[in-house]
Amino acid sequence: MNLLLAEVAQATQRLADAGVPSPRNDAEELAAFVHGVKRGELHTVKDTDFDARYWEVIARREAREPLQHITGRAYFRYLELQVGPGVFVPRPETESVVGWAIDAVRAMDVVEPLIVDLCTGSGAIALALAQEVPRSRVHAVELSEDALQWTRKNVEGSRVDLRQGNALDAFPDLDGQVDLVITNPPYIPLTEWEYVAPEARDYDPELSLFSGEDGLDLIRGLERTAHRLLRPGGVVVVEHADTQGGQVPWIFTEERGWADAADHPDLNNRPRFATARRATP
Repeated sequence: MNLLLAEVAQATQRLADAGVPSPRNDAEELAAFVHGVKRGELHTVKDTDFDARYWEVIARREAREPLQHITGRAYFRYLELQVGPGVFVPRPETESVVGWAIDAVRAMDVVEPLIVDLCTGSGAIALALAQEVPRSRVHAVELSEDALQWTRKNVEGSRVDLRQGNALDAFPDLDGQVDLVITNPPYIPLTEWEYVAPEARDYDPELSLFSGEDGLDLIRGLERTAHRLLRPGGVVVVEHADTQGGQVPWIFTEERGWADAADHPDLNNRPRFATARRATP
């Protein structure tokens, strides 16, 4: 075992003791980041090339600073995104939400599907859809100027139309034309603040996390936005907390112009997102 791998083993234990959820992964990612190699190449780093700055970044992660803030990058499906203070770090759970949306758009058999991402944050969802549905027309909106500093970097050179604004009244020019509306909005109840992981509670912007006493305030508003934007037969996809399974589909009722409202599990079989179709008149 070379020196770096021995240090990674010690770092893994330190991170585990600090309560970091994926200590081995993070210890290796940070070792690769500091030494400018891939994770699978750590064994190739010579003992004389060991960089003591490794222990500086381990200390930051030990204090529960997000891995993505330290490295400045987050991976989402086939994307590498720039992230940092002021923008929500995309989570692996959302990848399955986007996967469902991609399948739904492809099943529509629309030549150039029109897609809207509400509360886009880093732009992860919008960029994934633009990349994986090649002829799609993707529009995204974000309210926070702090987040937009990162979003603009990520969407530069892409086909995504990015706008700053409130998701509740965004894209009036697209009313009744959209094939798919997708959103990963804030959905944590204010009463759950103390139970949120430090990486999110202390580093993700509050605007991207909390939404009223039950966490569903913004989703209730976005239901109207989605109904306004979608064409008849168009589909809405809304991520929510795994504790909100069954609650979100009830927001998309037949009385409000929806059909086929349903919940869907993530890869861990926990309720993760709801979908509904705009009813035809």
